[in-house]
Amino acid sequence: MKLNKEGTSVIIVSALIILGLLALLNSLIPIKWIVLLLAIMGVVLFGLIIWFFRMPPRTPVIDDNKIIAPSDGKVVIIEKVHEPEYFKDERIQVSIFMSPLNVHAQWYPINGKVNYYKYHPGKYLVAWHPKSSTLNERSTLVIENKEGQEILVRQIAGAVARRIVTYSKEGESCKQGEEFGFIKFGSRIDLFLPLNSKIVAQLQDKVQGSLTTIAEF
Repeated sequence: MKLNKEGTSVIIVSALIILGLLALLNSLIPIKWIVLLLAIMGVVLFGLIIWFFRMPPRTPVIDDNKIIAPSDGKVVIIEKVHEPEYFKDERIQVSIFMSPLNVHAQWYPINGKVNYYKYHPGKYLVAWHPKSSTLNERSTLVIENKEGQEILVRQIAGAVARRIVTYSKEGESCKQGEEFGFIKFGSRIDLFLPLNSKIVAQLQDKVQGSLTTIAEF
């Protein structure tokens, strides 16, 4: 199983801590079945960390007319809203909530060019909080396709997630289905789409990044 590069340091540090604690407990606790139980718990915890940083093989959907899910998760918001940071007008917001068990990489939803990127430090409200989109730690990315249509993608940290990674830079080209970022441990992705977009996804749909169609231009 392939692992995301963002997990390398976390996995190494976690392994060292778990092994160190087990060695210490083994020397302090004379009852071996307790030590064995703790060792099993340590292995399960380490397995969950490995699982979190997994990168399953995928063949991305490539279609210039489609807006593909930028992440795994569940669709929790579909509504018309005012987008205040970049567009400063009304857009259709589609939000995807990622639980700690989802794959936490992000993929470009369309082909095009990165017109805007900005990182915002912030709070760590739970990812489904209505104000998390504007108050939490987040990164905003705007992509323009060859027809001049723009969409905004926002990575949002949650109560558990404490680090957002974005590989994008303003002015560079991007390819639909190519990885552009990673959020560590539970979070949300917001899409802000043109009002004339045809929304294909529905509330509570479980989607897969780079594979599931969210909308069409």
